[in-house]
Amino acid sequence: MSPIAGTRIRLVTHGPTAATALAAVPAGEPLDERGRAWAATANGRLGRADHVRRAPDRACGDTCDALGLDALVDDGLAEWRLGAWAGRRLDELSSTQPGDVVAWLSDPQAAPHGGESLTGLVDRVRAWLAARPDGTTIAVCGPAVVRAAVVVVLGAPPLGFWRVDVAPLTVTVLQAAPRGWSLRSTACSLRTG
Repeated sequence: MSPIAGTRIRLVTHGPTAATALAAVPAGEPLDERGRAWAATANGRLGRADHVRRAPDRACGDTCDALGLDALVDDGLAEWRLGAWAGRRLDELSSTQPGDVVAWLSDPQAAPHGGESLTGLVDRVRAWLAARPDGTTIAVCGPAVVRAAVVVVLGAPPLGFWRVDVAPLTVTVLQAAPRGWSLRSTACSLRTG
């Protein structure tokens, strides 16, 4: 289903957390001090929206609070569910489970962590995009969701996910186009100074 002309989505990546600083798999952490400070300086920089949604993850709620956004929780925006790997550092996983990490990075259907595969994440985000209402939506979510949205919009294979870099507290803008979505900008910082 093609989006309605005039529909726009601003995907906002939540601010940094302790997991961000440690290069660890997210496990529901709140924003860290830096994340709260960054988001507070970005308050009021997103403009008007007809719809405001956020992932159920704590960092997304903290980001919305700091940005002054009254957002509805949307499970379709939930962070990538990585099962038993939640909270673990990527360097630790690479040394203790190297075969599993290689499978995860090279096979989009692999889920050695017992959670959601990359294909599952991309499909979930594709369904979320297809259900967007007319108008402008601001959606605060984790970086994996934004990366998956870029893959969907570009029609890239799921493994293209690993080539998309999305930093904390950035905005990616999608615009409805005649035959789907168009990527207007990606990973633009909301930080000031």
